[in-house]
Amino acid sequence: MASPSRPRQRIKVTPASTAGNYDQDDDDHVHAIYQSPNSRSALERVLDTPQASAAMVGVLTAIAFALRFYKINQPDQVVFDEVHFGKFASFYITREYYFDVHPPFAKLLFGLTGWFVGFDGHFTFENIGDSYTDNHVPYVGMRALPAILGSLTISVVYAIMKETGYSTIIAAFSACIILFDNAHIAQSRLILLDATLVFFMSLTIYSYVRFRKLRYWEFTVEWWSWLIATGFFMACTWGAKVNGILTVAAIGIAVLVDLWDILDHKKGFTMEHFWKHFMARAVGLIVVPFIIYLSFFYVHFAVLTRSGTGDSFMSPAFQETLIGNELLMNSQELRYFDVVTMKHKDTKVYLHSHPDHYPLQYDDGRISSQGQQVTGYGHDDTNNHWQIIPTKALPEAGRGRIVRHDDVIQLLHISTQTLLLTHDVASPLMPTNQEFTTWPKDDHSRHNDTLFYLNIIDADSEDPWKSKSSYFRLVHGPTRVSMWTHSKQLPEWAFKQQEINGNKNPTEKSATWFVDQVISTESPEGLSGEQVPKEPKKISFFRKFAELQLLMLQHNAGLTSSHPYASGPINWPFLISGISFWTENDAQKQIYLIGNIVGWWTCVIALSIYVGIMGADLLARRRGIEPIPDAARGRLWNSAGFFLLIWAIHYLPFFLMSRQLFIHHYLPSHLASALLAGSVLSFILSDTVNYPISIVGRWTKLRKSEYADLGMKGPVVVGVFTFILFLMFVYMAPLTYGTPGLDGETVNAKRLLSSWTLHFAAKETAEVS
Repeated sequence: MASPSRPRQRIKVTPASTAGNYDQDDDDHVHAIYQSPNSRSALERVLDTPQASAAMVGVLTAIAFALRFYKINQPDQVVFDEVHFGKFASFYITREYYFDVHPPFAKLLFGLTGWFVGFDGHFTFENIGDSYTDNHVPYVGMRALPAILGSLTISVVYAIMKETGYSTIIAAFSACIILFDNAHIAQSRLILLDATLVFFMSLTIYSYVRFRKLRYWEFTVEWWSWLIATGFFMACTWGAKVNGILTVAAIGIAVLVDLWDILDHKKGFTMEHFWKHFMARAVGLIVVPFIIYLSFFYVHFAVLTRSGTGDSFMSPAFQETLIGNELLMNSQELRYFDVVTMKHKDTKVYLHSHPDHYPLQYDDGRISSQGQQVTGYGHDDTNNHWQIIPTKALPEAGRGRIVRHDDVIQLLHISTQTLLLTHDVASPLMPTNQEFTTWPKDDHSRHNDTLFYLNIIDADSEDPWKSKSSYFRLVHGPTRVSMWTHSKQLPEWAFKQQEINGNKNPTEKSATWFVDQVISTESPEGLSGEQVPKEPKKISFFRKFAELQLLMLQHNAGLTSSHPYASGPINWPFLISGISFWTENDAQKQIYLIGNIVGWWTCVIALSIYVGIMGADLLARRRGIEPIPDAARGRLWNSAGFFLLIWAIHYLPFFLMSRQLFIHHYLPSHLASALLAGSVLSFILSDTVNYPISIVGRWTKLRKSEYADLGMKGPVVVGVFTFILFLMFVYMAPLTYGTPGLDGETVNAKRLLSSWTLHFAAKETAEVS
């Protein structure tokens, strides 16, 4: 890298006040012109004009709209995860409650778009390949939303590079990597969340760059505006998809670095000044985003007021807030001597018993009690009937006969007239857990072993036990084990039914049961017959919000099952594998999500070059050598370093996750790597940078300016690269748009890597000589 041909002398400027300055910042401002802007090449001067920049971004955006809206009506069938996100949009229109691991913002936008274009919400998006045309679904209007956001992302990428101080041609280079990327285009043409996520992530980066450029105009209206905008767009990113939280983390780290710099005593700031900055950022980047994030869920709950597919995920108290919910309609208070059936919440088996007994000896040699078998049974049966027996004196009538939280009860098995019992005998399948059996009701010798505490989950001391809506744990009095079951089946001697045993953790979350049916009751209302409409109950918004957040985290972490197109993070930057989104056998059409290999591998090379440059610079400076000019080094550390941070935070955490992962999880990081690639290209092509770029303030220490000059090299290199990028995009376009259909030989030709699992490939035959 060539060093500046002129000596760099700092000119001291005495500020008019000592209220604090940024003397140590690399991006400080101009006192004397170090390099005249007119000394640059004529082409550079033309491209650097506002008119040329506006024309460039206009052309790029127009191309983006053309590529993303091209044949957006094809295929006219449900594609990949449209089965989920299209369905969720329909639920907003029908107002039926659903559950998903992702926050609701992007899905609310889809629901609003669907309503706006006339979708009635009754198409259910059940299967990939279901026809939109046959069912009169205005799917093009719904797909237009991500297409618009994906197209505007190109404009934002360009603007980020310009605001960060790069020349027009470099900004166009980074924008083109996203513009002609097959993966970004495929995601932007379907009812999927990633286009919304990437768009608002890019707006977050842009807003933060604008905020940082105003650091010499702290606490002004414009400074506050861009700070609040950063927080707002950050909340939208987080609200679009659960991994948007990584954008929050990336901005958070950048803010901590910023605050650490302000805390430096060499800057001359007081602690009062530091705390003002701290509180401003806390308001703009914590309080405001959290309020916006909460508002998404407030709207979500306000719209979804009817019972739907997501009811069963939620607590009984939550479910009873939904119109038409089964728990709300059928729940009734239980009284002593009622006969009921009980189901395990997770496995949905009934608590069951029958006259058969445990064998004397199990296969592993352990001895049983030979008591009556107590099992879990998956079907309705009279052997599932149990009567609630009191252990205390009861009034003749009235509410004193209602069973309540923390009551001690017995359960009588109706068919065999025996009481449920557990004791210190190992269960058939789990030697560490206790056996459950029964005992004749008239034999009181083991009375204490038949006593169980009724622990209703999230209940207060006097809360009644209700059918359907009261989740409970049954905890044995003497031994404090909770009645529990698991999915493993017992042997033939128990008819391969499910084992019921005593878990030694009395608060085990999976030891949760509920009363499914009331078979007979002495309640004045009797058994539920014709249902009288009931008003939904109310619980606080924050209780709903907290419950849903916890479930979202648990279920997201639980997505660990295998998938044929899942892939590990190490594969993503290199495009080792993609995802089959959709196929049509007759015409041999397919949509295969894969990026533009030219653009993605260029970004990988740029990342490697950047790490090498910064490592070499650190080593050289350790030996007193300054190989890179101050302004160029500052740009590499500050702007390119910020892009590297965004890339790393959106990529590296996936290595720690055990859930299903797919290549589309890399798209935010790919955008960041495109920004970094532009930074690296600018460093390679120009000895100088556009410097400084921040807005000068009253107390700014002024420094000499310089301007990037790529000459003819920049347009030629970027032009050739873009042409190659475009050719690769066109070559892979049939896999992106799903049309036209391809014969087997053509499919083989488009499989650039052997690891790509494309459909309809021709079988390769070996030649026989």
